[in-house]
Amino acid sequence: MKVPFGGDYNPEQWPEDVWKDDYRLFDAARIDTVTLGVFTWTLTQPAPDVYDFSTLDRVVAKAEAEGRNVCLATGTGAHPAWLARAHPEVTRVDFEGRKHRYGARHNSCPSSPVFRRLSTEVARRIAQRYAGNPAIVAWHVGNEYGGACYCDLCAAGFRDWLRQRYETLDGLNAAWYTTFWSHTFTDWDEIEPPSALTEHWRGPDHTAFQGITLDYLRFMSDAMLANYLDEKAAIRESDPTTPVTTNLMGMFRGIDYHRWASHLDFVSWDNYPPDDTSQARMALTHDLMRGLKDGQPFWLMEQTPSVTACRDVNPLKRPGVMRLWSWQAVAHGADAVLFFQMRASRGASEKYHGAVIGHSGRSDTRVFGEVAALGAELERLGAATLGARTPARVALLFDWDSWWALELSDGPSRLVRYQQVVLAYHRALWDAGVGVDVVAVTADLSRYDVVVAPALHMLKGDLARRLEEVAARGGSVVTTFLSGRVDEDDNAFLMDVPGPLGALMGVRVDEWDARDQEFVNPVRLGDQTVESRLLFELVIPQGAEVVGTYQADFYAGTPAVTRNAFGAGHGWYVAAGLDQAGVSWVLRQVLDRHELYGPYPEVPDLETAVRVAPDGTRLLFLLNHNAEPVSLTARFDGVDLLTGTTVQSGQMLHMEARGVMVVRQ
Repeated sequence: MKVPFGGDYNPEQWPEDVWKDDYRLFDAARIDTVTLGVFTWTLTQPAPDVYDFSTLDRVVAKAEAEGRNVCLATGTGAHPAWLARAHPEVTRVDFEGRKHRYGARHNSCPSSPVFRRLSTEVARRIAQRYAGNPAIVAWHVGNEYGGACYCDLCAAGFRDWLRQRYETLDGLNAAWYTTFWSHTFTDWDEIEPPSALTEHWRGPDHTAFQGITLDYLRFMSDAMLANYLDEKAAIRESDPTTPVTTNLMGMFRGIDYHRWASHLDFVSWDNYPPDDTSQARMALTHDLMRGLKDGQPFWLMEQTPSVTACRDVNPLKRPGVMRLWSWQAVAHGADAVLFFQMRASRGASEKYHGAVIGHSGRSDTRVFGEVAALGAELERLGAATLGARTPARVALLFDWDSWWALELSDGPSRLVRYQQVVLAYHRALWDAGVGVDVVAVTADLSRYDVVVAPALHMLKGDLARRLEEVAARGGSVVTTFLSGRVDEDDNAFLMDVPGPLGALMGVRVDEWDARDQEFVNPVRLGDQTVESRLLFELVIPQGAEVVGTYQADFYAGTPAVTRNAFGAGHGWYVAAGLDQAGVSWVLRQVLDRHELYGPYPEVPDLETAVRVAPDGTRLLFLLNHNAEPVSLTARFDGVDLLTGTTVQSGQMLHMEARGVMVVRQ
């Protein structure tokens, strides 16, 4: 047993004589797992009533004969041309109201009965044919679900979804606040999908009725989930036990992955950061993916070994970065390290996307050498990390509804972006070396000492009470500006801001000031002054202690950060858009109280993480994200599993640039 290592392999793009060379190189790189058939729908169903498995048979048989594990896809990530020609209703209508013709991928209407029937049938037939093959370790449904459709079929599906949610038009009209602008609906068929032709102007985030658009986002997430469930059910007819998944896309705005989590047998995701200095962002995303299923390990289903090909500028991963980022994924809960792609496509949009094997098929490239070296390390590691969990005492709440509602809102500021606020607060915890579970607002919070809830714009269910319970038993709860503003229908609470969080935070907010990026209001925190931007709430304490104050404008001297005693713990309220130094200062006050630091919080960009194996073995990961070596004093005893070196507390450690240690303590 070991961490699966390999990735997306598309031998159907190549003559069979190339396959032999590929597997020879796979041997050299210790590649043991291949994802097959991701885009093979046309090959397996070349015409409406014709199924041809001859190519896929050879592909799967070759992988099995070569001793590889197979993650077998249903091939439905892109529909065939004949399907769009025979049934034009399967293609999407976009936000601007344009009916799309055949082309690209992610162009299937999720509400189309024809698409749902045929995609389910091809999944059923693939499962019937290959179920029981001992090489198959997982099923891969679809590919990177995303996008939205606004066609008549989706309009009808949306109305059915609304009937189930609200039951009556009176309930719907109340939730959507339709007395505004004479929008009261008197018949379900009057409801239109919110698009550029109906409720929107200046793009998808500018809508006259946030409640309508919010519900359409929820509906579209559920509609694509229904597509996934169709195929999963078809697979289960032939294979009741092999795990089924689909590849998620991390902090992807379009789908609420918390709605999907219970239906995935394990989480897998594709890691394509926007640049080559995204280590803190990736840490947050790994933590989010791990948190989808209550800490269960996930698969890193895709990453590039070198470059992507989907952006205007595609920076190359510097030497050591691919290895470092792969180990970072393992440190945060990955039980598989896979790539896209195993061999570079010869044509079309991904021919310049990074690959383990380039167009020349050489094994003496830097990229292949680094992949092979990582494969050897994972082989030496064996099963040490498999099934290991993260023992976090800090939770960070991540909520798609709050993300959507905040960024759809007309005011206070469209410059405040949910993801950036969350990143800043997670970054402060990451810098301190703290283990963090990134969880849904519905998660059990009883095991956490600290709960951080940045920009918790929407407050749903009994969350306010559960946060009070955290503080009452001695924990700390941290929240920020724009929190506690609206209920689950995106209607404002008829009470002082921050709504139901007011008692816990011990403040009320009378006014708020939004400015452009260039405007700075300094905030005094302890013996230092930091900057704040974009959003400044004017706070009136209702029992809370003032921790930080604004230094400029007519509200100079008023609270910007407060701490409220609640039971045996505290509620912290950050009313201003603090810079990273300010956010870190606040969270380190909280961490000080609970003594929740990693071993090296003073070393910039030296990441530490802990996983605990099922047998109780504690594994400490040290990851040097610096482009220079670092020297430090060991604050632990153990053995580095990558080198076999014994480490004793007090000895000097020298970590190379972008170096990694995995210490069994």
